[in-house]
Amino acid sequence: MATVPIKVKHQGKTYDVEVDTASNGEELMLQLYSLTNVEPENQKIMAGKMIKSDTLLSAVKWKSGQTITLIGHPSANVITEAPEKTKFIEDMSEAEMARRADAMPAGLTNTGNTCYANATLQTLRIIPELQEQLKTYTPAASSAGPSNAASSLFSAEQLASVGLGGLGAGNDLTTALRDLYTMMKDTQGAVQPIMFLTALRQKFPQFAEKAKHGHGFAQQDAEEVWSQLIETLNQSLKLDQQGESNKSFGGFVDKYLGGRFESTTKCDEAPEEVEVHGSDNFKDLKCNIQSDTNHLREGIAIGLNEKIEKRSESLGRDAIYTKTSRIARLPKYLPVHLMRFFWRKDSKQKAKILRKVTFQHEIDLLEFCTDDLRKKLVPVRDKVREVRKEIEDVERQKKRQKRRRQEMEDDPNAEGKVKKDEPMQKRKEKEAAREAEKEKASAAATSSVTATDGAADVAMGGTEEVFKTDAEIEQERAVAIKAAKQDLLDSVDPAMKADSSANQTGLYELRAVVTHQGSSADSGHYTAYVKKTAPEGKEEDGSWWWFNDDKVQKVDADKIEQLAGGGETHSALILLYRAVELPTIEEAKSA
Repeated sequence: MATVPIKVKHQGKTYDVEVDTASNGEELMLQLYSLTNVEPENQKIMAGKMIKSDTLLSAVKWKSGQTITLIGHPSANVITEAPEKTKFIEDMSEAEMARRADAMPAGLTNTGNTCYANATLQTLRIIPELQEQLKTYTPAASSAGPSNAASSLFSAEQLASVGLGGLGAGNDLTTALRDLYTMMKDTQGAVQPIMFLTALRQKFPQFAEKAKHGHGFAQQDAEEVWSQLIETLNQSLKLDQQGESNKSFGGFVDKYLGGRFESTTKCDEAPEEVEVHGSDNFKDLKCNIQSDTNHLREGIAIGLNEKIEKRSESLGRDAIYTKTSRIARLPKYLPVHLMRFFWRKDSKQKAKILRKVTFQHEIDLLEFCTDDLRKKLVPVRDKVREVRKEIEDVERQKKRQKRRRQEMEDDPNAEGKVKKDEPMQKRKEKEAAREAEKEKASAAATSSVTATDGAADVAMGGTEEVFKTDAEIEQERAVAIKAAKQDLLDSVDPAMKADSSANQTGLYELRAVVTHQGSSADSGHYTAYVKKTAPEGKEEDGSWWWFNDDKVQKVDADKIEQLAGGGETHSALILLYRAVELPTIEEAKSA
């Protein structure tokens, strides 16, 4: 028996089916009946041509993995599974309430100058791949730390359920992070990150520094805790040793937040000296801020074209070099650090650059890439914009027609006016008359090639404007967008397709912001803004969550525009961008 694996689409679902090419259409219909409850007599199977009960399947040109369509509905007397019982909010547990798609997320209690950690934790939490990787994390025996009575009697999940997540982590920071996020997903209230902070201070003693007044811990820099957390995760979250991706990446951070520079270092004082070419990995981009820096792009450019001092063998002394870096790999998630803090020798403390530096909700980094990477990204970036234009054009057409239709309905003197309550037969007669008039006018225009534009306008003056229905517009939209998306997917370089965790468009969208309020890193206040995700199948509404320690509230996108700085108010310190993703194959087919 020769079988071919195919996929069958029916009412939004896809089924995997093995087709026996030695059988006929009736047997295939029975297979589909067992999967969809659609009786054979109600089925229409489209596989390039209609498959009937007596169709020999050996006569159909099957391709492994191809998708065919089943049209039809089960009869009313078919017994189906009982629908899931509706659960009202009043009957939900706290965990069920917290896991709803539109639920307000949990805040984090400030236990005393810990806002820097709270803002960082809320920002990292939005990376779904990190959440999945943490679920499977098991610490090595050497990093699990000393045991205690509670951790020996209860599992990490049980401890987390009663607010003691991380108690058994010892000094393992990754375990403490995992358990903290477990607690946060099951509540809409505030969570105390005590065990995480304990593990953080054990691993990195600088965060255990006491406040100058002698009470509690000192305020710290969110950039420093971000860097230490990322480095910890890079060491602890190793990828599956059996996984194919492990051939290219050592760990989770390298795969999803790791980029690569290719650099050229040239001596400014000895032009004849041979250039040095190198390669460096990075886990964030720096936005350097100078006296004339106004935009994020300018700050990134400064960081990629830096002056360094080192010894010149040709000169026999230290000399100034220019190191020019270009990006050879863009990661899926890109943190950008605005370098606002610097060390003041006179006051012997960190000071803050208060200059206003604007940033965008979407950025294009192609200008900072190597020539090789740019050649791969430009066609894809351009196709992304074409898809967007197709969608925008259709929406504009619908709005324009709706407005024009309304104008004609409101104008009592409009010729050929179609009334809302006019009978369907009357509408069809008018439609036929319009088509006849158009053909007549077209014939007249063809036979009189010397007619002026004005005369042509007179000839057409008696015709009535024809509007497409919303269904016709939607159909055109589906065809145009499907073609544009498929064209987009076809433009992706094969090497880029193989690296699915890299940015394949060169475009990034802003997903989170860590802000700082105040004039010094040793004081002030940190908060986080995180873009609100939409429930599956729906579009985002553009709103954001503002995490101010244990206080969480929804704000409009306009609030993000106010975080560019320019004083001691909240200003962006860390921007977390996510790659603009390509449509999937299924999205391209179903558009």
